This record gives sequence, structure tokens and C-alpha cells, in this order.
Amino acid sequence: MQELMTPQFWVAAVEIVVVNILLSGDNAVVIALACRNLPAEQRKWGVFWGAAGAIALRIVLTFFALSLLTLPWLKIVGGVLLVWIGVKLIVEEGGEGEQVTGATKLLSAIKTIVVADLVMSLDNVLGVAAAANGNVHLLVFGLLVSIPLVIVGSAVILRLIERFPILVMAGGALLGYIAGEMIAGDTFLKPWVEGRYHWLEWVLPLAGLALVLAIARLKK
Repeated sequence: MQELMTPQFWVAAVEIVVVNILLSGDNAVVIALACRNLPAEQRKWGVFWGAAGAIALRIVLTFFALSLLTLPWLKIVGGVLLVWIGVKLIVEEGGEGEQVTGATKLLSAIKTIVVADLVMSLDNVLGVAAAANGNVHLLVFGLLVSIPLVIVGSAVILRLIERFPILVMAGGALLGYIAGEMIAGDTFLKPWVEGRYHWLEWVLPLAGLALVLAIARLKK
């Protein structure tokens, strides 16, 4: 309890919240896209449980991130999975035609959110862990405080998507870009990227973006 009274604790707590705000933009996009076709009465629960599940998963990943990030091919597999999620979220349409199960059922939407966050959080948790400086209580506190921030961000993006449907394509493209960045940072490829092939640092993200849009267009 004495720890809670120290200025250092609260300074670090604020740092964690700020880091989470900066790193949770992509999570808010995924939550908004996954929940946009849910019935109105289920949408708020999809946002809430999606955000809570994402933060809880990030807490768990924090304890394993350093060892996981050293595994070769892990980010490549994660990047491919994220491309698939980006395509899936773009292709899902409400109103007319056949609807994808993940967009119309609450549990499926939450599953999509959690899987996407699992992929995207491997790098993000390192920033949070660094701000916590090994203090588990501080880490959990900061991440829990971030839940309402992610929920608010998701709600805002949902409203924007309703007014500007083109943002669905933009959100999916963002996931493709993140997938390319993730692949470029994989342990297996990193020596080549940092050595002779620096151009892969910007080519792979753009390729991921283009791939998501191209596949989504073909599927639609």
C-alpha cells in the first residue's frame, strides 16, 4: 500500500496509460470493424467484451512477450493471419446478401477481436512492460485503466464507420500494413532486412496493405 503513495508509482501509471493509448488505436479499429454488423442491442456488449478480452490478453502476453518475440517465423505466421483478418473484416457486409458469422454473432465477433489482438500485441506489450519496469501491480493497473479508453475509441470509430463506410476499407488496409511491418520484423528475416534489404521495411507493409485490398475486392 505504501507503494501507491509514491510519486514514482503514479508517474509510471500515467506513462503506461499513455503508452496504451498510443498503441491501442489498431485494437480500436479491429473492435469497431468486428462489431459494426452486430444487432444494435449486442453492439455495446461486443465492444465491451472485445476491449476487456484484448486488455486481459495483453496482460498475459506481457509475461511471455520477450521469449515469444525471439521465435523465428512467429511474426510471419502472425502477419499472414492478420492479412486474413483484414480481408474478413472488409468483406463482411450488413444489410444485404449473405453475412459472415463473425459479424452477426456476438461470440464470433469477440473471437475475431481476441485473435487479432493476440497477433498485434506481441510488440505492443514490450512498450507497456518497459513503462511498468517490472512492477506487476503497476502493469495490471495501467492496462485495466486502458479498458474504458479502448471502449471509447471503438465507439467513436463505429460512429465514423456508420457515417463514412469507406473507413471499413481503410481499417482493413491498416491491418494489412501492420501485417507487413510484423513480417519485416520477424527474427528470421530481420538480419536480411537490417543488412542488405532495407527497402523491405517499407515494401512489405505496402504489400500487405495492397494484398488485403486486392483479396477483399476479389472476394466481393
